[in-house]
Amino acid sequence: MPGPSTIPTRPQSWSWFLLWAALGAAATFGTLSLQLLVAPLVLLVVAVLVARGAVSRAAFGLLTGAGLVCLVVAWVQRRGPGVVSWRTATASGADEYLDPRPWLVAGAVLAAAGIGAFAWRRRSSAQPRGRPDDG
Repeated sequence: MPGPSTIPTRPQSWSWFLLWAALGAAATFGTLSLQLLVAPLVLLVVAVLVARGAVSRAAFGLLTGAGLVCLVVAWVQRRGPGVVSWRTATASGADEYLDPRPWLVAGAVLAAAGIGAFAWRRRSSAQPRGRPDDG
């Protein structure tokens, strides 16, 4: 006796999504800081995945990975905007921080868009396409 009708979980699709998210994070990080060092490696991995036919609905993970990097930047810059002075028992100084709000908004939108698009495509591909004729 079959159980309740549910969408089958496919761990492979989530694994691919996480791989694409990691690539999106690496590409975004590489674009922001280590352009010439990271970009060739990311392009090579993307080329291999495209050649293997792994480009699918899981590629929405690129958006999520980029969003996660933006959220990390927002977290690091959370004391901003402006100059923040600090003092300890042995040292003192001042650090300048960016406004974290644009990074937070961009990160939230990108991460939510990537996860939402992946879930929507995954759900729509699990539903039957057409009904057979009854007659």
